[in-house]
Amino acid sequence: MPELKTLGLFLVTALAEIVGCYLPYLWLREGKTIWLLVPGALSLAAFAWLLSLHPTTAGRVYAAYGGVYIFMAILWLWTVDGIKPTGWDLLGASVALLGMAIIMFAPRSA
Repeated sequence: MPELKTLGLFLVTALAEIVGCYLPYLWLREGKTIWLLVPGALSLAAFAWLLSLHPTTAGRVYAAYGGVYIFMAILWLWTVDGIKPTGWDLLGASVALLGMAIIMFAPRSA
């Protein structure tokens, strides 16, 4: 089940990145406390560390990760922002996840 482990790691990685960007957004745009920058920075550090845990080349991980990030951003839109995704949002996220699966799980000779 390395595919499920990879997908799970990508999901946690995307959550760390989104939280790490959302907390400064709350400070900058919503007037929340500057102290949100501390957990935001920690979350972004966790994001970078989590990306390093994948057992394949960095370029491939970064390319595939983008698809999972898109999916997680749409999920964030729905659960945190309270905006229901459109069918186009869901289709786009599905295409992105398909791209991630092709990049990460295609058979390779080397």
